[in-house]
Amino acid sequence: MLKRSKKIWAMALLGACCSAAFAAQPSKARLPLQPLADKPGLLAIKGLPSRVYYVPSTVDTIKWGYLPNATDRPLLTVPSGATVVFDTLSHEGLLEDQGRDPLKYFASHGIPAHMVLKDAIAITGSVMPHDYAKDGPHIITGPVAVVDAEPGDVLKIDILAVQPRVPYGVISNRHGKGALPGEFPQGPKPEADASAAEPQKFHNVSVFTPIRQDKHGAWTGVMHNAHDAEISFPTAPFMGVMGVAAPTGELVHSVPPGVYGGNLDINDLGVGTTLYLPVLVKGAQFYTGDPHMAQGDGEVALTALEHSMRATFRLTLLKKGDAQIPSASGSLEKPFGETRQHWITVGLNADLDEAMKDAVRESIRFLTEVLGMQPAVAYAYLSAAADFQVSQVVDRTKGVHGMIRKADFAKVKRTAKK
Repeated sequence: MLKRSKKIWAMALLGACCSAAFAAQPSKARLPLQPLADKPGLLAIKGLPSRVYYVPSTVDTIKWGYLPNATDRPLLTVPSGATVVFDTLSHEGLLEDQGRDPLKYFASHGIPAHMVLKDAIAITGSVMPHDYAKDGPHIITGPVAVVDAEPGDVLKIDILAVQPRVPYGVISNRHGKGALPGEFPQGPKPEADASAAEPQKFHNVSVFTPIRQDKHGAWTGVMHNAHDAEISFPTAPFMGVMGVAAPTGELVHSVPPGVYGGNLDINDLGVGTTLYLPVLVKGAQFYTGDPHMAQGDGEVALTALEHSMRATFRLTLLKKGDAQIPSASGSLEKPFGETRQHWITVGLNADLDEAMKDAVRESIRFLTEVLGMQPAVAYAYLSAAADFQVSQVVDRTKGVHGMIRKADFAKVKRTAKK
């Protein structure tokens, strides 16, 4: 199985590295994608032009419910420009309100044991603590340090590939969470003695959602209505959590995003896009998790189509003042995204109105500093030509991101100070 998985993965990674069209024209998959190794390190895979770094999800390489901080030691240290592959796990099907037993949970939906990921079984079967009521749900893999990264620098993260490891995922709505807390889930509230031993007592709702691949390799999510009629929807894989270590020794909860990135849940940051993050601690300490197969703007029920993924990144260090950094200061104070067609500005706040203001202010900053617009003209342009999308409203700190079309500035030279 390991030899076969390596071959399949190598072919897909080659496609991702050679062409951004990988996301639009994926190859037929042979699943599941079980772990390639049990420890982080370099992998030499026949057919690849060079060795790549690999990080599995194990009890020793993950945090469950928290993000890396300044005190964490890196699993690997890589040079700038390195390609790093992470085998990531969805928390859905693994949490206490689902029994903390993926074999049993997925078997109840018709999934045979050989189609359940071995790393999911190992983590949930371990004594690794996880407090369902207190800790975040996410399984976070990392961190990976980048040589010579220092506070004030910027980490450029190119998303090269995000591949499903299994042909199924889960969408969940839990009591007290989501866009309509108190209204959904419908039915009884959690019972006081609810636990992994009796997960039904949580009275949460999880919708098992398989995905189906067509002859061209494109994946579709599949649901059914009350009359068993099929509903299908397109998928767009991306990583909900991508971040760098926060400059603190305190625990950093995995749910709210921040200036360090983390649980941004921006569905536009899929394959072929780039995320820029301010380096806040030595080494930057990159991590990822919360893999998604599909997510609508807002992520209203609480989760997206949560789905274990094999994610491949290129990590490039931009030293302070590098011309690629999208600011006049030569550094960044918050996350910034880029696709082939758009620049993406990020607004974050516990209040959705304030998150919107934050995104607009960040958009004006970028347009004035980098593209030479006067503030009043930039504000007018945003009103006429930019889109502001609600990234998510379910992560305590709400997100709004602005989409600024690059084509509108084809005749404009970047003016940011070097």
